[in-house]
Amino acid sequence: MADATLLDGELRLAGRLDARFFALLAAIDGSGSINRAARAAGYSYKGAWLLLETAANLSAAPLLERATGGKGGGGTRLTDAGRALLAAWAGLQRAHTDFLRAQEALLIQQPAIAGLLRRIAMKTTARNQFAGTVRAIEAGPVTTALTLALAGGQEIVATMTTAAAGRLQAAVGKEALALVKSSAVVLVTDFAGYRLSARNQFAGTVSRVERGAVSSLVGLTLPGGAVLTASVTNDAIDALGIAVGQPATAVVKAYSVMVAMQA
Repeated sequence: MADATLLDGELRLAGRLDARFFALLAAIDGSGSINRAARAAGYSYKGAWLLLETAANLSAAPLLERATGGKGGGGTRLTDAGRALLAAWAGLQRAHTDFLRAQEALLIQQPAIAGLLRRIAMKTTARNQFAGTVRAIEAGPVTTALTLALAGGQEIVATMTTAAAGRLQAAVGKEALALVKSSAVVLVTDFAGYRLSARNQFAGTVSRVERGAVSSLVGLTLPGGAVLTASVTNDAIDALGIAVGQPATAVVKAYSVMVAMQA
């Protein structure tokens, strides 16, 4: 994941003139057609005209002019004032980019903050995401098990093919993310004297129950404050009497844990 994803910011002039508006001006300058420029910039023809008219009405000099006749059959082009505005925007964009890069360089010098931002920048549908460090690797000819030490003091084991572990360049001490889909989490409220074969078992307290039409999202707060979310059918919620404040154990098979590491 590139560090360029750590910091982003939108440049906007007068609260209304953004990159899309200046893309419209640039497209007009290049095509000579408001209709074609509007499509290129993602505006409707009417929407483009309204914005251009508003900008023109507030400008000390016209931004557009009509070119009539000639081989091309006429069209619309930017005036000197319009090109000056477009050039000013380009200069401001360069300065804005330089500013963001400078601030990002300061962030990178703070590893804890930069690491947090990199992890947040990852976009995935897995509801459960935990940052950790590889504590142990059990490599076999076909499968490899990684044990990650999590910030809350827990450990989570992920099993993958040995080839996948090689692609990740997994190594003890390396930072990693453990990803678990909420549907892969099984909640147990009473073991009734039995033991389960699943390697990942996290005891906690139910802190949230969000009931839906068919299933519910149950949040289980673990020691240390981390929250693990499970997707449970409403029938199971009712049968087990799951409610906020109730102790429960989240069980996750090692094969259901995905691991992400920086390239």
